[in-house]
Order: sequence, then C-alpha cells, then structure tokens
Amino acid sequence: MAIASVNPATGKTIREFQPLTNAELEHRLSLAASAFVRYRRTSFEQRAAAMRKAANILDRDRRRFAETITIEMGKPVKASEAEVAKCATVCRYYADHAADHLKDEPVQTGAAESYVRYLPIGPILAIMPWNFPFWQVFRFAAPTLMAGNVGLLKHASNVPQCALAIEEIFREAGFEEGVFQALLVEATRVEMLLRDPRVAAATLTGSEAAGASVGSIAGEEIKKVVLELGGSDPFIIMPSADLEEAVKTAVKARTINAGQSCIAAKRFIVHQSIADEFETRFVAAMNALKVGDPMNEENDLGPLSSAGIAEDLQKQVDETVAKGGRLLTGGHRIGDRGIYYAPTVLAAVPDDSPGARDELFGPVASVFRVRSIDEAIERANDTPFGLGASAWTRDSAETSRFIDEIEA
Repeated sequence: MAIASVNPATGKTIREFQPLTNAELEHRLSLAASAFVRYRRTSFEQRAAAMRKAANILDRDRRRFAETITIEMGKPVKASEAEVAKCATVCRYYADHAADHLKDEPVQTGAAESYVRYLPIGPILAIMPWNFPFWQVFRFAAPTLMAGNVGLLKHASNVPQCALAIEEIFREAGFEEGVFQALLVEATRVEMLLRDPRVAAATLTGSEAAGASVGSIAGEEIKKVVLELGGSDPFIIMPSADLEEAVKTAVKARTINAGQSCIAAKRFIVHQSIADEFETRFVAAMNALKVGDPMNEENDLGPLSSAGIAEDLQKQVDETVAKGGRLLTGGHRIGDRGIYYAPTVLAAVPDDSPGARDELFGPVASVFRVRSIDEAIERANDTPFGLGASAWTRDSAETSRFIDEIEA
C-alpha cells in the first residue's frame, strides 16, 4: 500500500510514495551500520560544523519547509515557520554545547585516574509523529548526531515529504551518506526494525498503545528506549491569579497546533469564585479565533490532520455531552471542505466521560470548578497522564503546594 501525502485543508492527495522493499530496507540498515563505524570517530568540531550548516539551511529555506509542513498536516503556515526556526535553534544549541555536555567526568577513586566517558552506541531508530513533523525529528536528531550516533527515521505515514526533506537537509549539510536516513515503511515493519541487531536503541513519541508496543519489544531485545506518550495536562487558576493573562494563555495552550499536541493544556481547573468570569472570557476568546485556510497568515487555526482524528474527537465530545456535560461553544466540524473543527469548550464535565479521562486531540477544552486548592490538586492528579501542568496563583503557599503535589 502506498504512503500518501494528503492535504487536510482540501482532502486531496498530493503525492504517493511506495514503501521501501525488504531489499531496500536491508541496504539502508547496512548503510547505517557501516556509516556509524566511521562517523563515531569524527570530532565534535566536525559534527558541529555540519550541524551549523543544517541550521543555516533551515533558515535559508524556512518558508519552503514551512509550506511542506502545512500542506501535509495542516497547521497555519506562520506556526510552521516558527517550528522550522526552532529546529535551527536546536541544531545550533547542540553544535555549541554537545562537547561540554559529553566531556569526561573525573571521579575520585583509589586509582591513578578514574573518569566517566560518554560514547556513541550505534544507529538509533526514531518513530516520530505528524503533529510537529520537523521539530520532533530535529530535537532527536541534533543531540543524537552530535553524540556520534547515526539516525534512522520512521516518520508518521502522513508526512513523507517532511521526512524526505529532513534527510536532504542533513545530506546537504555535509553529513555523510547513511548518518541520517528517512525510512518510508509501514508501521507494521517497526517491530522488525526494533529487533534488528544493528539498531542499538529507539525513541518514540506517540500514543500509549504505540509506546506499550515499542517499549515491550525493546525490553525483550534489551535495548534502551525513550518514550513520550499522551497527555491531558491540567491548567489550574486560583483566585489570586491575573485572570486576563491566564485566559489569554489558556486559549493558546489549548489551541496550539489546533489542539493536536500532547503537551497542550486540556483540563482547565478553576476556583469557583472566579469560574463564571473565566468561562465568559474563555468562551469569548475561543469564539474570536479565526479558523480557515492554513496558508492564510491571518488565520489562527487550520484543519485537523485527518478525517480519523476529527471523527474520534467528535465521538468524544458527543459522549461527554450525552453523559451530562454542557457545551458552551463549538462541538462540531466547520464547512464541507477540509477537516476543520470549531474551537470548543465543555463545562460540568462528568467524571466518567471522555472529556474528563481521555486525551482530546483537537481544540476542545474541558472546564472543571473546584472549591479549594485540595480539590484542584486532586482533580489535576485524577488522570493516568502526567506529562505537564500549569498553575496560576500569586499565593506563595499555593505555589509551593502545586510544585510539590502535582504529579507531572
């Protein structure tokens, strides 16, 4: 089955790619293994020079790369440009600091000389998501390559052009062939890659199910693995907070990337003494957002990345309302062209509904009222997720409690 690049703003297929054959994949793995033998012996100065060139390429062609991101997964082009700029920053950061981060650490022992040395381990497989198709890759690739490892990218199937563009950036920057490769393969072939003895370790950003699968396989193979999975981050607002600033940030925190972010704020926990005012301001600000063509820089939100994401989100919203939740605004698709979803606010969210317990991957906010800091902390921690959190207060005692007691 072809790997398709589909524009979510129009629903039209832009381009299709044939997955690598088994023979082609074997060639890529052999290339990575042989490249590592040579590349690990390069100096930090050599790696840094190429990494700075990669940053320069990202800056030089920022608009072109941004348009590739937007066309494939739908975020506003101004957000895509910011993402590309951030990638250039991370390249320069590790070019400047990798040698210091990885320098030998002297240890006092009874021996004449003792120290800890950090050495590269081999080809690293990165299984990356579509929501930040450049950033997720570069935040892995910059430290990985600067440490002397080589990278193998299994990107999300809906952003193949982003994957190939990133491979080309590293090649043009001067990294030798095989140091960074994009593998256009189906998800069903990830296990084979994980079990291949040439793959030394893996990293994944994705769903809990994907993380459980990759983690278990890596465990069986006794390979290091880094997992970043889902989130349902709490955003707590107490009476002493600057409400105007909190509302402004709450909107951004919920609708970044059209809400398709694991670290987006999703559950807004508000003290009842300010809840009415918060809801009024929050709904007005969500309604003021401009949703439309992501190539139009005046728009705040583009489409969701796929019809499947939109269908799942609609089911979660409908079930939450059916169980007793109140829909304050939104709750529906917009238009009949593209995959646009209205900024949505749910209140009085029942504990047994998706709005309370699941990760909503779209511009849908759940608002909860609490009577005390104890209730706020309990509500914040009432989730299997623990990725991030935000607490708004000017009370130093509350600040201390939030820092110590929120599980994030």
